[in-house]
Amino acid sequence: MKWPYIKYRVLKAMNGTVAASRAMGCTVGDGCRILSKIVTTEPWLVKIGDRVTISANVTLVTHDGSGWLVSDERGRRFRYAPVTIGSDVFVGTGAIIMPGVRIGDRCVVGAGSVVTKSVPDGIVVAGNPARPISTWDDFTARVASWPAESDKIGADYRSRVDSIREQEYRPDMTSSA
Repeated sequence: MKWPYIKYRVLKAMNGTVAASRAMGCTVGDGCRILSKIVTTEPWLVKIGDRVTISANVTLVTHDGSGWLVSDERGRRFRYAPVTIGSDVFVGTGAIIMPGVRIGDRCVVGAGSVVTKSVPDGIVVAGNPARPISTWDDFTARVASWPAESDKIGADYRSRVDSIREQEYRPDMTSSA
């Protein structure tokens, strides 16, 4: 294990992922939740706005290592590019954000998405490669019908979650619903 990753793990254990990411050179705004190790080999190329959630197992890629395959009298080829995530953004579990991609403000990146192109403000994307599937306004209108914090009841976390959890599974894929 290389020294920067040991340093990151120590900082994370002491201060959490946001502080550790900042200490390693990433720019991270206020009110963020980072559930992944977002530090790359070029952490100064990562910029994250305010009120961003980065879920588990998200990968931010700031370089394209395939350039190593091309070598001539000038040497191997390198491509480095920043990754920027705006404010009020949610990045779902397992998403991959490729080099040179900017995620705008008020965006959602669906779980498992591979984002190869920049995402404009106010768009929800999902898939591999990621494609627009909704607008921010449509997304927030749907989410407004979900239970709120004040709807939860119970003395502990499990009972509060169970008090608002959905009781039914989604319809089968073969269903017309």
